[in-house]
Amino acid sequence: MNTPLVSVIVPNYNYARALGLCLGALRAQTYPHLELIVVDDCSTDDSVAVAESYGARVLRTPTNSGPAAARNLGAANAHGEVLFFVDSDVAAKPDAVANAVELLDADPEIGAICGNYDPVPLVRDSLLEEYRCLQQSYWLIADEGRIFTLYTALLAIPARVFAEVGPFNPRLRETENADYGMRLAQRYQIWLSPRVRGVHDHDADLGVLVRKVFTRTALHIPMYARKPEFPGGLSSGPRAWVSVAALLTVLTLVLPVLFGPVYLAVPLAALAACLAGDLPMYRFVRRERGIGFLGYFVAMHFFLNLVIAVAAISGVAAWLASGRFRGLYDRPEVATR
Repeated sequence: MNTPLVSVIVPNYNYARALGLCLGALRAQTYPHLELIVVDDCSTDDSVAVAESYGARVLRTPTNSGPAAARNLGAANAHGEVLFFVDSDVAAKPDAVANAVELLDADPEIGAICGNYDPVPLVRDSLLEEYRCLQQSYWLIADEGRIFTLYTALLAIPARVFAEVGPFNPRLRETENADYGMRLAQRYQIWLSPRVRGVHDHDADLGVLVRKVFTRTALHIPMYARKPEFPGGLSSGPRAWVSVAALLTVLTLVLPVLFGPVYLAVPLAALAACLAGDLPMYRFVRRERGIGFLGYFVAMHFFLNLVIAVAAISGVAAWLASGRFRGLYDRPEVATR
């Protein structure tokens, strides 16, 4: 296997809590030829001091600009033939970089390798994190193979490919990965590999998680309108229909109140469809954590599916009302090197 220089780029904003674990894991990589770059996006905690203590080269954005701008700044200052982006709340497994380089080297048609997470969080301090970690891990396991989107928490991409496709769109703070994946997939293959793994520190605060899920769902609507087959849209698989079934369960609860108990069959049928759509995931959770945790998982997943459904409706309304929103992904800006 070739051993080109790999520039590991870690965008960070106020994540000192996990940054040391992230950088420690990167320092423990088996791959021998690395440069480590942390791009700090105007943190107000001690992230910079943590990064410097691990010997990373620290770059700073002039203003808080989001992960897309931070990744672009890191790529513009990288010297490696391969760029390996790692979120600051992810600890990569020791062989993650080596495996990613090997996979890229095996086929020039591959433009990016994305990684998956273990089904346990990096910092185990809340049930919500346990839920989110299992849910995300399962969804990524189900997607392993060739994909048509991009997961940036663990992402290896040849520098020449990044230069050809162009930088992340710095206007996007939440869906820059999907936008980049749509652009990249037009020219190269993207693969999600179980050989590139890490451990993720997920959100422990329900309000933060709801905001992220709601915002990202709504912002994907212009993309789904343009490319209905794009992963996550109604035509791309059962996940979106599970959210529809969750919303119908709640909305039809009024029927037995208005028209009699026989109409209870309608919300029950919607609930059954909602649960059936994710039955393989629930089996996975039961195997991993047992029947007791499964009850919490199902309840939390139902709630977040409601959030997704409401967010999608909000996104559709914005798409209908706003030309600017419809054109959100029209002309990605080009960052100056």
